[in-house]
Amino acid sequence: MIFEKKNRGIIDTDKDRRDERNGDRDMKSHKNQFFLFYIIPGLAGIMIFIIVPLLDVMRRSFMDGSASNFVGLENYKTIFSNMPFQLAVKNTLFFDAVSIPLIFVLSLLLAYTVSRMKNSLIRFAFIVPMAVPSNAMMVVWRMLFEDAGVINGLLTAYGREPVHFMTGEVAMYLLIGTYLWKNMGYNMLIWLSALGSIPENIYEAAKIDGAGCLKIFTRMVLPNLRKAAYIITVLSLVNSFKVYREVYLLVGAYPDDSIYMLQHLFNNWFSKLDINKLSAASCVTAVFLFALLGILLWVSKIEPREKKRAYSCETDDAGQEDVGEA
Repeated sequence: MIFEKKNRGIIDTDKDRRDERNGDRDMKSHKNQFFLFYIIPGLAGIMIFIIVPLLDVMRRSFMDGSASNFVGLENYKTIFSNMPFQLAVKNTLFFDAVSIPLIFVLSLLLAYTVSRMKNSLIRFAFIVPMAVPSNAMMVVWRMLFEDAGVINGLLTAYGREPVHFMTGEVAMYLLIGTYLWKNMGYNMLIWLSALGSIPENIYEAAKIDGAGCLKIFTRMVLPNLRKAAYIITVLSLVNSFKVYREVYLLVGAYPDDSIYMLQHLFNNWFSKLDINKLSAASCVTAVFLFALLGILLWVSKIEPREKKRAYSCETDDAGQEDVGEA
């Protein structure tokens, strides 16, 4: 009798466990159904408005202007031999090569300096340019930098030669300055959030050990900002392609050759309905950007040598302790 009761108890507990497992499975399937219910509309929107148009652009890059005849790589040969495309690529690469490292370094130094301050109004001052509409900003820029603007008026009043800010190399540096002024505060906020995640006791321990500001910044702060560095680099690259709006409002669709960017070229080809050339150029740009983002992601995941050494030392110490205990 006692043995039968024990068997019944074991059977009952096994049954309860099975019921619990089945209940957990039902809950998981129920949650998955709700998950699909919420994610399907977003996926449908991405498919309709991003994936399908992207595939259509790739198809059109191998077709003629009417998208009815296959022409192979002719469109790609045409754009690579096209002088406006070469000019736009050169200017865009120069703009990105100068502006992105500048905004990366300056926003980091600015965020580190501001994080050491207690006054929050300074942070607000650098965020203000983000809230200024592009139309209003370009009206002020015209008042300041046109040939008959305020700055040239002051230069002429003091007997100096006027500067043509809308042409030549000066126009490119004015564009870079506009980009920095507009996006510096946004990048500073991301750096500040990353700096805020570093514990204060790290700074205090470093100061007790006699480390200076430069050593603290290079040895302790920078290694903890790798993820933020990747995010800021990607966002800076994306925002650099948005500078077309300011240039268009300032000088129109056909600016000086020194600031003729890829966005101007794409806009002009679209206006002329050169869809085949526009599609080929878009595919080339997309491949370059995806490759660049992939390289940045790979670099961001590489562990520094110091961390690897520290990890190997920890594992060696742990192994020696285990041997000693044995």
